[in-house]
Amino acid sequence: MSETSKIGSYKFIAEPFHVDFTGKLTMGVLGNHLLNCAGFHATDRGFGIASLNNNNYTWVLSRLAIELEEMPNQYEEFTINTWVENVYRLFTDRNFAIIDKDGKKIGYARSVWAMIDLDTRKPADLLLLHGGAIIDYVCDEPCPIDKPSRIKVASTECVATYKAKYSDIDVNGHFNSIRYIEHLLDLFSIDTYKEKRIKRFEMAYVAESYYGDELSFFVDEVNPNEFHIEIKKNGEETVCRSKVIFELKK
Repeated sequence: MSETSKIGSYKFIAEPFHVDFTGKLTMGVLGNHLLNCAGFHATDRGFGIASLNNNNYTWVLSRLAIELEEMPNQYEEFTINTWVENVYRLFTDRNFAIIDKDGKKIGYARSVWAMIDLDTRKPADLLLLHGGAIIDYVCDEPCPIDKPSRIKVASTECVATYKAKYSDIDVNGHFNSIRYIEHLLDLFSIDTYKEKRIKRFEMAYVAESYYGDELSFFVDEVNPNEFHIEIKKNGEETVCRSKVIFELKK
């Protein structure tokens, strides 16, 4: 199998309802497209969610890091390529490249996934999936950004709360991973987004939350352009952590 054939390539358009007030694709929509591409790529190769569900398993996103030089503009076409970098017993690394309408690579993303048992919610052995066939799709395509980092948040001061509602809940019955992204980016003022853009964004998913849970947000300002954020549910358990790095617009 050639390296090229191991890479999935999917085209999109930045629709008007997918962009923010600056006319740029939002991070939440980009994140959703990345997850869709992961699903398309896995399904095309026989290890998609529908196939796993038949055996009582599913994919769960553990880590996500996105680094961008720019975002697609409204109505622009763009492409996302995705491939599997590594497969371990309990986790797999999947990478992405974001390519603009002119064929220029404007960003990359790294992600870490686990396959879990739907009943126990515990990770399952990936090397047993279809007799270990997932290894055949490992690809050495370069992804020149840092891997997701360990994020620590020291703050004990809650800066915002949010109660999980109907529109936050996904098909698995828990809080949608992309909705966390949207809510935590709402912590920053519109003036921030007028002056700056997101250079690097990371998510680390720790636990699940559900309808009716109260989410509390805690923020460490590392410097004027870097913020570490922790979300806890019901005042106790951490559900996710994030790192947001801004840079001034050129």
